[in-house]
Amino acid sequence: MNELLPFLPLLLRGAAVTLALALLGLALATALGALGAVGRLSGRRLPAAAVRGYTALVRGVPDLVMVLLVYFGGQRLLNDLGALVGLDRIPLPPFWAGVLSIGFIYGAYLTETFRGAYRALPAGQADAARALGLGRGATLRLVLLPQMLRHALPGYANVWMVLVKSTAVVSVIGLGDLVGVANDVGKSQRAPFLFFGFVLLVYLGITWVSGRLFAAAERRAAR
Repeated sequence: MNELLPFLPLLLRGAAVTLALALLGLALATALGALGAVGRLSGRRLPAAAVRGYTALVRGVPDLVMVLLVYFGGQRLLNDLGALVGLDRIPLPPFWAGVLSIGFIYGAYLTETFRGAYRALPAGQADAARALGLGRGATLRLVLLPQMLRHALPGYANVWMVLVKSTAVVSVIGLGDLVGVANDVGKSQRAPFLFFGFVLLVYLGITWVSGRLFAAAERRAAR
């Protein structure tokens, strides 16, 4: 344990990077999931086919491969776009590559979560709202979304739990997150078990707190 204490501030900074990566990735995934659900539910063939292709791609490609593709492919894309307008090399930081990767991957899963939550609502809810004179925006905001939240929260919580653990994959592109820091320090101190044991406790802490928060949110939504 004494070997761990001098590196505790460094490990905690890595934990903060991991948490920021997870939260920003979840925000992007939520936006993509909402757009994907709208595309699947729109009834239009082209958007629905595009979303099906997106979800099929994510389900068929390992997370590690997706992270590497986004990091190296995104770097190449930025450089090509920059060259068109006369800019020098534009770097893609590992952190933002991780956010894009995590968001892109889990946006596909949230697409199905949100679509399922909408499908779970009785069709008469929207009809009743329109009969009362509510417009489409008011119907969505006041009638459908509050009820969708109750159905979406369990799946949303599961996606968050898996997403948090998947942030560990981003360390392969040189991000100084919790896993990356623990790996480097553990090797230098020849005590990998100690430092990865700390990583285990941090991830358990994040998921335990998250589980409590989502359980409280589900109870509140059920009321």
